[in-house]
Amino acid sequence: MTAVSKQVQVQLGDRSYPIYIGSGEIQRADIASHICGQKVLIVSNETIAPLYLELVEKQLAGKQVDKVILADGEQFKNLDNLNLIFDQLITSHHDRKTTLIALGGGVIGDMTGFAAACYQRGVAFIQIPTTLLAQVDSSVGGKTAVNHAMGKNMIGAFYQPQAVIIDTDTLSTLPDREFNAGLAEVIKYGLIVDADFFVWLENNLEALLNRDQQALAYAVELSCISKSRVVAADETEQGVRAILNLGHTFGHAIETFQQYKDWIHGEAVAAGMVMAAELSVMAGDLYSADLARIKNLLTACSLPIAPPSGMAADDFMRLMVRDKKVLDGQLRLVLLESLGSACVSDQFSTADLDEMLNKTCISV
Repeated sequence: MTAVSKQVQVQLGDRSYPIYIGSGEIQRADIASHICGQKVLIVSNETIAPLYLELVEKQLAGKQVDKVILADGEQFKNLDNLNLIFDQLITSHHDRKTTLIALGGGVIGDMTGFAAACYQRGVAFIQIPTTLLAQVDSSVGGKTAVNHAMGKNMIGAFYQPQAVIIDTDTLSTLPDREFNAGLAEVIKYGLIVDADFFVWLENNLEALLNRDQQALAYAVELSCISKSRVVAADETEQGVRAILNLGHTFGHAIETFQQYKDWIHGEAVAAGMVMAAELSVMAGDLYSADLARIKNLLTACSLPIAPPSGMAADDFMRLMVRDKKVLDGQLRLVLLESLGSACVSDQFSTADLDEMLNKTCISV
């Protein structure tokens, strides 16, 4: 296998950091160079730890290395499990020079980052994402959080890592369902900021689905570049960064409705992106032909393009009012102005929203 190594820089002044992307990157990257002290806590889960924990530990010879291995699943991304990280940090006498390492998917990354933001008012952490979704989205940009029973990611902080180390080899052990869910977030970048990338995805989807290393490295790199540019322009989501949430308001409602147990995040986002695109067509901005292309690409990735059966329009409205983009009681949605261009809007027609929800939830 030919090694592919790329580096993307997230430009945030004194909080800037590198993203290393490549085959074999866990072994190639100098993890220790991003650790300032002698103590490290690795947070992983029961699925990932047996596969990659030893590789990371080999990079940390001579340091105190402690571990927390959590249960695997979105339903465990909560305050109870977060407290297990704090328990280990305190029990093992970690101080302000400690570094946390998140080894796993988006759940592990979000929880570890939030623990790092909180422990002794902030310690360093490194992201080593092992799922496609985490590699292209949740590991980059400093959003950290845990879920609440009444809403996804409602308890969290903006907190940037020291580095993100993306080893595309980890995708070889990823189940197809998890891999395809990650493609939803890859497709999102083509929809919101890069129409040419969307076309590339249409033309190279077979290579991606076959996990071709060159195609994967390119898709991950382009996704990270797109996200890093948006984050650099608006680190704490006061404006343009919210476009990264295309489909997420609807998707988070689906996940909350299902109590984080049935669909995984990328699947909920896929259906949510179609719902946002449907509303964009109704607003007269997106072409119907482009909506069809979006549906076709997501379907080719074995992703849902409609809400789950059993979820009604009223369920969406009840849950979306808790969305983090709600300001002064006004729901805001990310909509598509065209393929490759998105905006955050509170000017959509409520009648159109009701019609779209009732149409897409017709199977209820």
